[in-house]
Amino acid sequence: MAHITDYPIYPDLKGKVALVLGIGQARIPGVDASTPTSWGNGAAIAWMLAHNGVALYGCDIDLIAAQQTVERVLAAHPDAVVNIQHANVTSASDIHQLVGACMAKHGRIDILVNNVGATAAGDPATMAEQVWDAQINLNLKSVYLSMHAVLPIMEQQGSGAIVNNASVAGVQFLGKPQVAYNAAKAAVIHLTKVTGCIYAARGIRVNALAPGLMFTPLVERMASSSDPNERATFEKITQHNVPMGRMGTAWDVATAAVFLASHRAAGYITSQTLVVDGGLTSSTGTGFG
Repeated sequence: MAHITDYPIYPDLKGKVALVLGIGQARIPGVDASTPTSWGNGAAIAWMLAHNGVALYGCDIDLIAAQQTVERVLAAHPDAVVNIQHANVTSASDIHQLVGACMAKHGRIDILVNNVGATAAGDPATMAEQVWDAQINLNLKSVYLSMHAVLPIMEQQGSGAIVNNASVAGVQFLGKPQVAYNAAKAAVIHLTKVTGCIYAARGIRVNALAPGLMFTPLVERMASSSDPNERATFEKITQHNVPMGRMGTAWDVATAAVFLASHRAAGYITSQTLVVDGGLTSSTGTGFG
């Protein structure tokens, strides 16, 4: 993790309100939570928004993980405003309650960050239908549900910025069968493009991030998993051929997310997907050895 003064400040973000779905992260027993690689995307994005003076309202299905993010944010930014609650982002009623609670607390939502996601292995012939449905609900339906609830609020305000966390897995094949995740993330990218065009004239920008091989707690946890398939996946992920010669971290994702959230920095950018992958998708390799 870089020194606090090394991270960008976008003055227009100060005083804004961000709703962050997936503000917690995978917890790894025995791993020091202060190390840079122990930060997941949601926690790092929350930290970076608070660093820019944004008030946070977050949710996670794991409230303990969300509370850990709160503590880490406040440790660096004691004056930050951070509220959290439990929510299942695949539930329309939970999203409705979440958005209502944020509005009751702050009266507006300037930034929406859709960060929830997880992958499951399988190809069309082997993946069970219930696994497919769960993957589509978590990785795609959650984005629709949050935008369905928040876009009318932003439209009434006349402004807003939405950042959807997609993946390079939605751009190209990465050497492992995860077809539901691939399909969902590809759909998030196109949903972002279409929605951004629809709402561009209404003062609302909609963009996505496509992270590449990021060394986050979710990946780190696979190394000590009792599941041999997860350990094999960890080996494939870390035996990469990224042109930059390294995996990324949650901080690479967080700085990109805050850039897209800033109207001053990215005010003429909408319907786009910002790839954060160290050159992986532009190279000739698949990303895995």
